[in-house]
Amino acid sequence: MEKTIIKEINYFFKDKTILVTGGIGSVGESIVRALLALSPAKIRVLDNRETELVYARKKFSRQDNVRFFYGDVREKERLLKATQDVDIIYHAAALKHVLPSEYDPYEVIKTNVHGTQNVIEAAIANNVGCVILISTDKAVNPCSVMGTTKLLAERLIASMAHHKGKSSTKFAAVRFGNVLGSRGSVLEIWDRLLQEGKKISITDQQMTRFFMSTDDCVQLIFQATLLANEGETFIFKMNSVNMGDLADAYLSHHGQSPDNYEIIGKSPWEKDHEKLFFEEEREHMLESQDFFIRLPLVDKFGSLVDKSSSYYQDFLKKGFMPLKQNQALFSNDPAIMLQKDEINSKLLSRSYPKGKN
Repeated sequence: MEKTIIKEINYFFKDKTILVTGGIGSVGESIVRALLALSPAKIRVLDNRETELVYARKKFSRQDNVRFFYGDVREKERLLKATQDVDIIYHAAALKHVLPSEYDPYEVIKTNVHGTQNVIEAAIANNVGCVILISTDKAVNPCSVMGTTKLLAERLIASMAHHKGKSSTKFAAVRFGNVLGSRGSVLEIWDRLLQEGKKISITDQQMTRFFMSTDDCVQLIFQATLLANEGETFIFKMNSVNMGDLADAYLSHHGQSPDNYEIIGKSPWEKDHEKLFFEEEREHMLESQDFFIRLPLVDKFGSLVDKSSSYYQDFLKKGFMPLKQNQALFSNDPAIMLQKDEINSKLLSRSYPKGKN
Protein backbone atom coordinates (compact mmCIF):
# COMPACT_ATOMS: atom_id res chain seq x y z
CA MET A 1 0.00 0.00 0.00
CA GLU A 2 1.29 3.47 -0.89
CA LYS A 3 2.64 5.61 1.96
CA THR A 4 0.24 8.45 1.10
CA ILE A 5 -2.75 6.11 1.48
CA ILE A 6 -1.42 4.80 4.81
CA LYS A 7 -1.08 8.38 6.02
CA GLU A 8 -4.63 9.19 4.91
CA ILE A 9 -5.98 6.12 6.71
CA ASN A 10 -4.14 6.99 9.93
CA TYR A 11 -5.57 10.50 9.85
CA PHE A 12 -9.09 9.52 8.78
CA PHE A 13 -9.89 7.19 11.68
CA LYS A 14 -8.33 9.24 14.46
CA ASP A 15 -10.90 10.20 17.13
CA LYS A 16 -13.78 8.59 15.19
CA THR A 17 -16.51 6.49 16.78
CA ILE A 18 -16.96 3.28 14.79
CA LEU A 19 -19.57 0.53 14.96
CA VAL A 20 -18.78 -2.96 13.67
CA THR A 21 -21.80 -5.24 13.25
CA GLY A 22 -20.91 -8.91 13.43
CA GLY A 23 -17.84 -7.63 15.21
CA ILE A 24 -16.72 -10.90 16.78
CA GLY A 25 -16.72 -12.78 13.49
CA SER A 26 -13.45 -13.31 11.65
CA VAL A 27 -13.60 -10.25 9.42
CA GLY A 28 -15.34 -8.13 12.05
CA GLU A 29 -12.72 -8.85 14.71
CA SER A 30 -9.91 -8.23 12.22
CA ILE A 31 -11.41 -4.81 11.48
CA VAL A 32 -11.54 -4.07 15.22
CA ARG A 33 -7.91 -5.09 15.76
CA ALA A 34 -6.73 -2.99 12.83
CA LEU A 35 -8.74 0.02 14.03
CA LEU A 36 -7.07 -0.09 17.45
CA ALA A 37 -3.80 1.00 15.85
CA LEU A 38 -5.49 4.05 14.30
CA SER A 39 -6.46 5.88 17.53
CA PRO A 40 -10.25 5.93 17.19
CA ALA A 41 -12.25 7.52 20.01
CA LYS A 42 -14.50 4.47 20.44
CA ILE A 43 -15.13 1.12 18.77
CA ARG A 44 -18.55 -0.42 19.32
CA VAL A 45 -18.80 -4.14 18.64
CA LEU A 46 -22.32 -5.44 18.03
CA ASP A 47 -23.04 -9.16 17.85
CA ASN A 48 -25.79 -11.63 18.78
CA ARG A 49 -23.60 -14.39 20.26
CA GLU A 50 -23.72 -13.93 24.02
CA THR A 51 -21.01 -16.36 25.12
CA GLU A 52 -18.53 -15.19 22.52
CA LEU A 53 -19.17 -11.59 23.54
CA VAL A 54 -18.10 -12.59 27.07
CA TYR A 55 -14.88 -14.07 25.71
CA ALA A 56 -14.31 -11.04 23.50
CA ARG A 57 -14.66 -8.68 26.46
CA LYS A 58 -11.90 -10.59 28.24
CA LYS A 59 -9.75 -10.67 25.11
CA PHE A 60 -9.94 -6.89 24.71
CA SER A 61 -10.11 -6.06 28.42
CA ARG A 62 -7.07 -3.76 28.24
CA GLN A 63 -8.59 -1.66 25.47
CA ASP A 64 -10.49 1.17 27.12
CA ASN A 65 -12.04 2.40 23.87
CA VAL A 66 -13.69 -0.89 22.84
CA ARG A 67 -17.28 -1.56 23.92
CA PHE A 68 -19.28 -4.72 23.33
CA PHE A 69 -23.03 -4.76 22.77
CA TYR A 70 -25.47 -7.61 22.45
CA GLY A 71 -27.87 -7.05 19.58
CA ASP A 72 -29.15 -8.28 16.24
CA VAL A 73 -29.27 -6.32 12.98
CA ARG A 74 -32.79 -7.70 12.52
CA GLU A 75 -33.91 -5.33 15.28
CA LYS A 76 -34.07 -1.77 13.99
CA GLU A 77 -34.72 -0.29 17.42
CA ARG A 78 -31.48 -1.82 18.71
CA LEU A 79 -29.55 -0.36 15.80
CA LEU A 80 -31.06 3.09 16.34
CA LYS A 81 -29.50 3.07 19.81
CA ALA A 82 -26.20 1.49 18.77
CA THR A 83 -25.62 4.00 15.96
CA GLN A 84 -26.06 7.16 18.02
CA ASP A 85 -23.04 9.48 17.62
CA VAL A 86 -21.33 6.97 15.30
CA ASP A 87 -19.10 8.21 12.47
CA ILE A 88 -18.54 4.95 10.54
CA ILE A 89 -20.38 1.63 10.37
CA TYR A 90 -18.77 -1.56 9.10
CA HIS A 91 -21.66 -3.90 8.43
CA ALA A 92 -20.12 -7.37 8.63
CA ALA A 93 -23.06 -9.16 10.28
CA ALA A 94 -24.43 -11.82 7.94
CA LEU A 95 -25.46 -15.43 7.54
CA LYS A 96 -22.72 -16.51 5.16
CA HIS A 97 -22.71 -20.29 4.81
CA VAL A 98 -24.15 -21.55 1.54
CA LEU A 99 -25.60 -24.95 2.48
CA PRO A 100 -27.36 -24.00 5.77
CA SER A 101 -28.85 -20.98 4.01
CA GLU A 102 -30.68 -23.25 1.56
CA TYR A 103 -32.54 -24.89 4.44
CA ASP A 104 -33.40 -21.64 6.25
CA PRO A 105 -33.92 -19.08 3.48
CA TYR A 106 -36.39 -16.93 5.45
CA GLU A 107 -33.84 -16.49 8.23
CA VAL A 108 -31.13 -15.51 5.76
CA ILE A 109 -33.40 -12.88 4.22
CA LYS A 110 -34.12 -11.46 7.69
CA THR A 111 -30.41 -11.01 8.42
CA ASN A 112 -28.76 -10.30 5.08
CA VAL A 113 -31.49 -8.20 3.45
CA HIS A 114 -33.73 -6.75 6.17
CA GLY A 115 -30.72 -6.42 8.47
CA THR A 116 -28.92 -4.32 5.87
CA GLN A 117 -32.00 -2.16 5.39
CA ASN A 118 -32.15 -1.62 9.16
CA VAL A 119 -28.48 -0.56 9.22
CA ILE A 120 -29.13 1.89 6.38
CA GLU A 121 -32.19 3.42 8.02
CA ALA A 122 -30.52 3.69 11.44
CA ALA A 123 -27.46 5.33 9.85
CA ILE A 124 -29.59 7.93 8.08
CA ALA A 125 -31.68 8.58 11.19
CA ASN A 126 -28.54 9.23 13.28
CA ASN A 127 -26.60 11.05 10.56
CA VAL A 128 -23.76 8.52 10.50
CA GLY A 129 -20.93 9.67 8.24
CA CYS A 130 -20.26 6.45 6.31
CA VAL A 131 -21.60 2.89 5.98
CA ILE A 132 -19.55 0.07 4.44
CA LEU A 133 -21.25 -3.25 3.65
CA ILE A 134 -19.05 -6.36 3.61
CA SER A 135 -20.16 -8.52 0.65
CA THR A 136 -18.94 -11.53 -1.30
CA ASP A 137 -18.16 -12.68 -4.83
CA LYS A 138 -21.02 -15.18 -4.42
CA ALA A 139 -23.31 -12.19 -5.07
CA VAL A 140 -22.29 -12.35 -8.75
CA ASN A 141 -24.65 -14.51 -10.84
CA PRO A 142 -25.82 -16.17 -7.61
CA CYS A 143 -27.03 -19.75 -7.59
CA SER A 144 -27.61 -19.87 -3.83
CA VAL A 145 -29.87 -18.14 -1.32
CA MET A 146 -26.85 -16.69 0.45
CA GLY A 147 -25.41 -15.21 -2.74
CA THR A 148 -28.79 -13.83 -3.79
CA THR A 149 -29.36 -12.11 -0.44
CA LYS A 150 -25.88 -10.54 -0.54
CA LEU A 151 -26.62 -9.24 -4.04
CA LEU A 152 -29.81 -7.66 -2.71
CA ALA A 153 -27.82 -6.12 0.14
CA GLU A 154 -25.37 -4.66 -2.38
CA ARG A 155 -28.23 -3.23 -4.41
CA LEU A 156 -29.75 -1.63 -1.32
CA ILE A 157 -26.43 0.13 -0.71
CA ALA A 158 -26.12 1.18 -4.36
CA SER A 159 -29.66 2.59 -4.33
CA MET A 160 -28.64 5.09 -1.66
CA ALA A 161 -27.10 7.25 -4.40
CA HIS A 162 -30.60 8.45 -5.27
CA HIS A 163 -32.69 7.15 -2.38
CA LYS A 164 -31.22 8.77 0.73
CA GLY A 165 -32.75 12.18 0.15
CA LYS A 166 -30.97 15.03 1.94
CA SER A 167 -28.95 12.70 4.15
CA SER A 168 -25.19 13.30 4.08
CA THR A 169 -24.39 9.67 4.94
CA LYS A 170 -22.03 8.02 2.45
CA PHE A 171 -22.59 4.40 1.45
CA ALA A 172 -20.47 1.74 -0.26
CA ALA A 173 -20.04 -2.03 -0.42
CA VAL A 174 -16.91 -4.15 -0.67
CA ARG A 175 -16.97 -7.46 -2.52
CA PHE A 176 -14.27 -10.08 -2.11
CA GLY A 177 -13.76 -13.84 -2.15
CA ASN A 178 -12.67 -16.35 0.49
CA VAL A 179 -10.74 -14.93 3.43
CA LEU A 180 -8.02 -17.34 4.47
CA GLY A 181 -8.34 -18.73 7.97
CA SER A 182 -11.75 -17.17 8.62
CA ARG A 183 -14.30 -19.11 10.64
CA GLY A 184 -15.95 -21.84 8.62
CA SER A 185 -13.44 -21.41 5.78
CA VAL A 186 -11.91 -24.38 4.00
CA LEU A 187 -8.63 -24.10 5.90
CA GLU A 188 -10.39 -24.18 9.27
CA ILE A 189 -12.40 -27.21 8.15
CA TRP A 190 -9.24 -28.98 6.97
CA ASP A 191 -7.44 -28.13 10.22
CA ARG A 192 -10.20 -29.77 12.25
CA LEU A 193 -10.21 -32.88 10.06
CA LEU A 194 -6.45 -33.31 10.49
CA GLN A 195 -6.75 -32.82 14.25
CA GLU A 196 -9.35 -35.59 14.28
CA GLY A 197 -7.02 -37.86 12.31
CA LYS A 198 -9.21 -37.77 9.21
CA LYS A 199 -8.52 -37.07 5.56
CA ILE A 200 -9.28 -33.58 4.33
CA SER A 201 -12.29 -33.26 2.02
CA ILE A 202 -12.37 -31.67 -1.43
CA THR A 203 -15.60 -30.98 -3.29
CA ASP A 204 -13.98 -30.98 -6.73
CA GLN A 205 -10.27 -30.79 -7.60
CA GLN A 206 -10.95 -28.61 -10.64
CA MET A 207 -13.02 -25.98 -8.82
CA THR A 208 -11.38 -22.57 -8.47
CA ARG A 209 -11.90 -19.85 -5.88
CA PHE A 210 -10.69 -16.33 -5.14
CA PHE A 211 -8.64 -16.00 -1.96
CA MET A 212 -7.11 -13.18 0.05
CA SER A 213 -5.48 -12.81 3.46
CA THR A 214 -7.30 -11.17 6.36
CA ASP A 215 -4.73 -8.36 6.49
CA ASP A 216 -5.19 -7.53 2.80
CA CYS A 217 -8.96 -7.70 3.25
CA VAL A 218 -8.95 -5.15 6.09
CA GLN A 219 -6.51 -2.74 4.48
CA LEU A 220 -8.55 -2.66 1.29
CA ILE A 221 -11.76 -2.14 3.29
CA PHE A 222 -10.11 0.93 4.81
CA GLN A 223 -9.14 2.22 1.37
CA ALA A 224 -12.74 1.83 0.24
CA THR A 225 -13.85 3.82 3.28
CA LEU A 226 -11.74 6.78 2.12
CA LEU A 227 -13.36 6.67 -1.34
CA ALA A 228 -16.96 5.83 -0.43
CA ASN A 229 -19.45 8.36 -1.70
CA GLU A 230 -22.65 7.43 -3.53
CA GLY A 231 -23.20 3.68 -3.22
CA GLU A 232 -20.16 2.30 -5.03
CA THR A 233 -19.20 -1.37 -4.89
CA PHE A 234 -15.46 -1.90 -4.46
CA ILE A 235 -14.35 -5.26 -5.83
CA PHE A 236 -10.90 -6.27 -4.72
CA LYS A 237 -8.41 -7.70 -7.17
CA MET A 238 -7.57 -11.15 -5.88
CA ASN A 239 -5.57 -14.14 -6.89
CA SER A 240 -7.40 -17.42 -7.38
CA VAL A 241 -6.44 -21.03 -6.76
CA ASN A 242 -7.35 -24.43 -8.09
CA MET A 243 -8.78 -26.34 -5.13
CA GLY A 244 -6.78 -29.45 -5.99
CA ASP A 245 -3.58 -27.39 -5.94
CA LEU A 246 -4.60 -25.75 -2.66
CA ALA A 247 -5.16 -29.18 -1.10
CA ASP A 248 -1.76 -30.41 -2.33
CA ALA A 249 0.01 -27.32 -1.00
CA TYR A 250 -1.89 -27.51 2.31
CA LEU A 251 -1.01 -31.18 2.87
CA SER A 252 2.63 -30.53 2.00
CA HIS A 253 2.73 -27.53 4.34
CA HIS A 254 1.49 -29.76 7.18
CA GLY A 255 3.81 -32.66 6.38
CA GLN A 256 0.97 -34.90 5.25
CA SER A 257 0.84 -37.49 2.49
CA PRO A 258 -0.31 -35.99 -0.85
CA ASP A 259 -3.13 -38.55 -1.06
CA ASN A 260 -4.56 -37.73 2.37
CA TYR A 261 -7.83 -36.38 0.95
CA GLU A 262 -11.20 -37.58 -0.29
CA ILE A 263 -13.49 -36.18 -2.98
CA ILE A 264 -17.00 -35.48 -1.66
CA GLY A 265 -18.50 -33.71 -4.70
CA LYS A 266 -20.00 -30.25 -4.91
CA SER A 267 -23.53 -29.32 -3.95
CA PRO A 268 -26.09 -27.95 -6.46
CA TRP A 269 -25.64 -24.50 -4.87
CA GLU A 270 -21.91 -24.28 -5.58
CA LYS A 271 -20.36 -23.00 -8.80
CA ASP A 272 -17.30 -24.49 -10.47
CA HIS A 273 -15.77 -21.03 -10.78
CA GLU A 274 -16.52 -17.69 -9.15
CA LYS A 275 -16.76 -14.36 -10.91
CA LEU A 276 -15.64 -10.87 -9.82
CA PHE A 277 -18.48 -8.95 -11.42
CA PHE A 278 -21.37 -9.25 -13.84
CA GLU A 279 -20.65 -8.90 -17.54
CA GLU A 280 -23.33 -6.20 -17.61
CA GLU A 281 -21.38 -4.19 -15.02
CA ARG A 282 -18.40 -3.62 -17.31
CA GLU A 283 -19.56 -0.30 -18.70
CA HIS A 284 -20.06 1.00 -15.17
CA MET A 285 -16.64 -0.10 -13.91
CA LEU A 286 -13.38 1.68 -13.20
CA GLU A 287 -10.20 0.19 -11.85
CA SER A 288 -7.06 1.01 -9.92
CA GLN A 289 -4.04 -1.06 -8.95
CA ASP A 290 -5.88 -2.66 -6.03
CA PHE A 291 -9.54 -2.86 -6.94
CA PHE A 292 -12.40 -2.36 -9.36
CA ILE A 293 -15.21 0.08 -8.68
CA ARG A 294 -18.77 -0.52 -9.79
CA LEU A 295 -20.36 2.91 -9.99
CA PRO A 296 -24.06 3.36 -9.23
CA LEU A 297 -26.22 3.67 -12.32
CA VAL A 298 -27.87 6.87 -11.10
CA ASP A 299 -26.26 9.71 -9.14
CA LYS A 300 -27.75 11.66 -6.22
CA PHE A 301 -29.52 14.02 -8.64
CA GLY A 302 -31.32 11.14 -10.35
CA SER A 303 -29.19 11.46 -13.49
CA LEU A 304 -27.70 8.47 -15.28
CA VAL A 305 -23.99 8.03 -14.59
CA ASP A 306 -21.99 7.90 -17.84
CA LYS A 307 -18.48 8.80 -18.92
CA SER A 308 -19.38 12.46 -19.37
CA SER A 309 -20.82 12.90 -15.88
CA SER A 310 -18.86 14.90 -13.31
CA TYR A 311 -19.20 12.01 -10.87
CA TYR A 312 -17.41 9.67 -13.31
CA GLN A 313 -14.79 12.28 -14.13
CA ASP A 314 -14.04 12.86 -10.44
CA PHE A 315 -12.89 9.25 -10.10
CA LEU A 316 -10.64 9.61 -13.14
CA LYS A 317 -9.03 12.62 -11.47
CA LYS A 318 -8.32 10.43 -8.44
CA GLY A 319 -6.23 8.10 -10.60
CA PHE A 320 -8.78 5.51 -11.64
CA MET A 321 -9.10 4.36 -15.22
CA PRO A 322 -11.67 2.67 -17.45
CA LEU A 323 -11.79 -1.11 -17.19
CA LYS A 324 -9.38 -2.98 -19.48
CA GLN A 325 -11.23 -5.06 -22.05
CA ASN A 326 -9.15 -8.17 -21.32
CA GLN A 327 -9.42 -7.85 -17.56
CA ALA A 328 -9.60 -11.20 -15.74
CA LEU A 329 -13.14 -11.92 -14.64
CA PHE A 330 -13.39 -15.61 -13.65
CA SER A 331 -11.48 -17.46 -10.94
CA ASN A 332 -10.19 -19.97 -13.49
CA ASP A 333 -8.37 -17.31 -15.53
CA PRO A 334 -4.68 -18.40 -15.76
CA ALA A 335 -3.55 -14.76 -15.51
CA ILE A 336 -4.54 -14.54 -11.83
CA MET A 337 -4.30 -18.16 -10.72
CA LEU A 338 -1.52 -19.04 -8.28
CA GLN A 339 0.78 -21.98 -8.88
CA LYS A 340 1.46 -24.48 -6.08
CA ASP A 341 4.66 -22.81 -4.87
CA GLU A 342 2.91 -19.43 -4.89
CA ILE A 343 0.01 -20.82 -2.87
CA ASN A 344 2.46 -21.67 -0.11
CA SER A 345 4.43 -18.42 -0.17
CA LYS A 346 1.54 -15.99 -0.74
CA LEU A 347 -1.31 -17.70 1.12
CA LEU A 348 -0.48 -20.56 3.48
CA SER A 349 2.64 -19.01 5.01
CA ARG A 350 0.54 -15.97 5.97
CA SER A 351 -2.23 -18.08 7.50
CA TYR A 352 0.09 -20.39 9.44
CA PRO A 353 2.89 -18.46 11.20
CA LYS A 354 6.23 -20.23 11.49
CA GLY A 355 6.05 -23.12 13.92
CA LYS A 356 2.26 -23.33 13.88
CA ASN A 357 0.56 -26.39 12.37
